[in-house]
Amino acid sequence: MKYLLDTHVFLWWIKDSPRLSQNIKDIIKNKKNTLFLSAASIWEMMVKSKLRKLDLPDNPKGFIKEHLNINAVDILNITMEHSFEIYNLPEIHKDPFDRMLVAQAKVDKLTILTSDPYIKQYPIKTYW
Repeated sequence: MKYLLDTHVFLWWIKDSPRLSQNIKDIIKNKKNTLFLSAASIWEMMVKSKLRKLDLPDNPKGFIKEHLNINAVDILNITMEHSFEIYNLPEIHKDPFDRMLVAQAKVDKLTILTSDPYIKQYPIKTYW
């Protein structure tokens, strides 16, 4: 299966948060699954880190790259088709980063691992 990690899922995973269910942990650990992190999530982490709304190490670029590598998570770049799909989405979620994740999941037929109740309202596959 192919999964898109919501930003909070990626962060909770690398910080070993008890907020992640065992089911999500099992999906992430399963080497048969392909895991993606959106470039929008990296953008979100950089913005929030700079604004001091997210606590990341002094070298967030190195920290994130290291954890992508350790956990075999691929980057899902933002394409023109992803951007066009934003126009077709209902106005359920106001967060532009999360709207991009929804668009990417829809275009690329990915399941989003998320606890976000707004993302779960879109006509895409989600799992929690």
